[in-house]
Parts: sequence; structure tokens; C-alpha cells
Amino acid sequence: MKLQKLLSYTRKAIDSYQMIQEGDKIAVGISGGKDSLALLYALAELRRFYPKKFTLTGITVDLGFENFNTAAISELCRKLNVDYHIVKTEIYDVVFHIRKESNPCSLCAKMRKGALNDRILALGCNKVAYAHHRDDFIETLLMSLIYEGRFHSFSPKTYLDRTKLTVIRPFMYVSEGEIVCFKNEMQLPVIKSPCPADGQTKREYAKQLLQKLEQENPGCKNRIFSALEYGNLPGWPEKIENPRLYTGL
Repeated sequence: MKLQKLLSYTRKAIDSYQMIQEGDKIAVGISGGKDSLALLYALAELRRFYPKKFTLTGITVDLGFENFNTAAISELCRKLNVDYHIVKTEIYDVVFHIRKESNPCSLCAKMRKGALNDRILALGCNKVAYAHHRDDFIETLLMSLIYEGRFHSFSPKTYLDRTKLTVIRPFMYVSEGEIVCFKNEMQLPVIKSPCPADGQTKREYAKQLLQKLEQENPGCKNRIFSALEYGNLPGWPEKIENPRLYTGL
């Protein structure tokens, strides 16, 4: 996937849901995976010509795994002219050794998000960009239906009352396969997840189920995403169907 196409999808999401306003200070949570690195790259490039000026800050929450080397991420941020911060934590030790969680993902995510938000607020950012892509939206919907009995997924844009932060998801129109292609095209410095629970989660089950559904019913992912976007879910912002006409951009 070429950069121009990635930027087109990213800007479509940003414009359609008015994710970025003039003067925004946006933090990008960088896990080291392909998704967050691609989002960092896309927003850094978009920043150069987007009519509404904004600043970027990259933040990685170091969970405390051994051999988690962020040197390549730091170098990428330097090349993209993005400030980069690393938050050192002992989350891995707490979750796996002290608490010995049978369901480690829930506690880990909560602690990781808390550490990330604390640093975001300390840096004076008002928004945080997550790299959830189109497949993530659909997989979350499947998980909610199967395990919770409700029709629910991520929102493109969410205001958090407690922290006063706004969460944006500019990759909502980008598929995981397209991100893989972009990662290979740009040779992004991906760090393989050292988490022992990686690939053994409910999300991984939903991912495999979605792949099977798509194989047996070609085009079903597009139809599910369309049903999600236009399903009038509580908390979803209104979509501007012709954002360029609306904004005059």
C-alpha cells in the first residue's frame, strides 16, 4: 500500500468525523506494532499539509518485558520530527507474576491505558490517536455480540469526561491487510510482541472467525462494517457525508 492511499483513507476518517481541530496537541500511543507505527507515519505526513494545524507526540508504555528495545522507534520519530517519550512501568511483573491473572489482557489494558493517559495529560495533549483499523472495529463487534450480547464497537471519536481527553481512531477505513502492505513498503521497525498471551486471546478468536466468514461469504466484512457505521450506535458521532463541502477544505 502506497503512502498516498493510506493518507487518503486517514483523511477521509478525520474529515468525516471531525477528529482534528486547529491547534490540537495529539498523542499517538506507540506499542511497536505495525498498526501504531503506520498511524504515526500517516499523521506525521498529514501534519505537513492538513489545513488545520496540529502537533504530534509519540508515547510508548514500556510494560517491563525483557529485551524490549525502542531504539528503532526513537529513530523513526526523529526522522518524522515527532517528540518521543517512553513510560517505564512494571505492568508485566504485576499482571503475570504478582497477580498471576488468568485473564491478563483486561488488567494489563487498564493499567497500560492509565499510564499512557497520565503521561499524555502531563505533556499537555488534548487528544490521543489509537491505531484501531477497520478489522479491529469488526472484531470488537463480533466479540461484543458473542460474549456480551450487545451490538457495540469502538467509536471513531470519544470524549473522556474523567481525563478531558478525546480519543480518535483515524484508521477506521484502513484494513489490516493494507497496513501490512504499508509496513512492508516502508520497512517500518516493528517490534514483535513479547507478551506470553499474544495470539491466545478472545480477539484472536474473533479474528480467525472473521477470516472464515469472509472466505465463505466474500464481501461480508464490508457489509458488517457498513452496518456498524450506519447502525446509529449510542455514542457514535454524526458522520459528515461530504466533509470537503462542509469544511470548505
